[in-house]
Amino acid sequence: MTFPRENMIYRERHCPPEEEKLHCLIPAPKGYMTPFPWPKGRDYVHYANVPHKSLTVEKAVQNWVQFQGNVFKFPGGGTMFPHGADAYIDELASVIPIKDGTVRTALDTGCGVASWGAYLLKRNVLAMSFAPRDNHEAQVQFALERGVPAIIGVLGTIRLPFPSRAFDMAQCSRCLIPWTANDGMYLMEVDRVLRPGGYWILSGPPINWKTYYQTWKRSKEDLQAEQRNIEELAESLCWEKKYEKGDIAIWRKKVSDKACKRKPANICKSRDADDVWYKEMDTCVTPFPEVSSKKEVAGGELKKFPARLFSVPPRIADGYVEGVTAESYQEDNKIWKKHVNAYKRINKLVGTTRYRNVMDMNAGLGGFAAALESPKSWVMNVVPTIAKNTLGAIYERGLIGIYHDWCEGFSTYPRTYDLIHANGVFSLYENKCNLEDILLEMDRILRPEGAVIFRDEVDVMNRVRKIAGGMRWETKMMDHEDGPLVPEKILVAVKQYWVGSTGNSTSSDE
Repeated sequence: MTFPRENMIYRERHCPPEEEKLHCLIPAPKGYMTPFPWPKGRDYVHYANVPHKSLTVEKAVQNWVQFQGNVFKFPGGGTMFPHGADAYIDELASVIPIKDGTVRTALDTGCGVASWGAYLLKRNVLAMSFAPRDNHEAQVQFALERGVPAIIGVLGTIRLPFPSRAFDMAQCSRCLIPWTANDGMYLMEVDRVLRPGGYWILSGPPINWKTYYQTWKRSKEDLQAEQRNIEELAESLCWEKKYEKGDIAIWRKKVSDKACKRKPANICKSRDADDVWYKEMDTCVTPFPEVSSKKEVAGGELKKFPARLFSVPPRIADGYVEGVTAESYQEDNKIWKKHVNAYKRINKLVGTTRYRNVMDMNAGLGGFAAALESPKSWVMNVVPTIAKNTLGAIYERGLIGIYHDWCEGFSTYPRTYDLIHANGVFSLYENKCNLEDILLEMDRILRPEGAVIFRDEVDVMNRVRKIAGGMRWETKMMDHEDGPLVPEKILVAVKQYWVGSTGNSTSSDE
């Protein structure tokens, strides 16, 4: 509450100063249970894991979530899709090529309990959903508990932690983001992360204002003006309106600026549209990459998913990822297939629905996630802010991820990931921040009985192992797949089950 309320600043990321950092383990609530396996987990969540009932009351009419006995049920409804997300997605799919693999990555701004993302998964579309921690207590925690990708976040004053041209589709379903405020800055930020040829969906105010103006307690004139503003903004961003019917409007971003009706006046001066970590948003338009003909897709055309997963991402083919060539990219994929096979031998649960929410803390080119790709799990590919910027290429493969600085807390709730992969993380952050702080953050986001796979130099591993021993983790060190002479080792850890009050526990030091 010490931060200003304008532009949602008080709901943005604010990390505690060093002296206020907590150096402790966060206990699971009493009665905590392993989440239901997917696909049942999409629709049911144990009450003990997320003991918050407010949404069941507040959103009762809209079919978001219901409370039954000791579980929450998610019927798949939403404010703008009371008939369920499936019917809503079917309508979108009549305009947007969702069925054939053209659209693979999606962004849901102001996602609620992320039912849109939950129901897109069976259509092989991966949505990154975000919402702030607000009066809808724990909406993002519900999403992750259901096994759906989500982070805590808000469109406020700081840029979104994603690269430019990342998403094939973005939506605001009654997300209450004031799109016309601040000279259209928020829509310009959506445009930055939307791929040329990508789609933007708006359902909710001001769309269909003629029907709803009384319900929304707003004047016709006010809503009409707001819609006109959005239409003008979209045109200035070089988006073309493709559809408006009932509560839904859909725009498509042109494939390059050669097709724009008019050039935007305020093109961003910054050379790096991916430089986003704690950088303020600006009221300017991110330029399209240059093209030589009208038909060419700015930034390169992508194959349809799943072919896209292993084909060379345009950013690598065009030499935009420093030190990576098409050949080294293919080599990296081979290495990660081998590594992941080794992980599956070490831990039989890797690649099963038991580890649904997976995090790669230092994702590189996304090879780990690509080798693991299956409907049983999804991977949050984290590209550390001090590492090489590979996140754009990860999105071009049809995977999702985020920029993050591991000296700080990650934008998620406790106990939201089943498996964490830490490849070279501790060598990378050596002398940057405290090893113990990173390990405590890993423990916070890991579910009880979840696992961590570390891959790093042996000296670092020994230090990690020592700290992990005091964190109620069981650890086991192993040699690299190529034998004991390789200085890189694998350390596997499993977090024991223990809860805050006395009760069941797999840990001996009660």
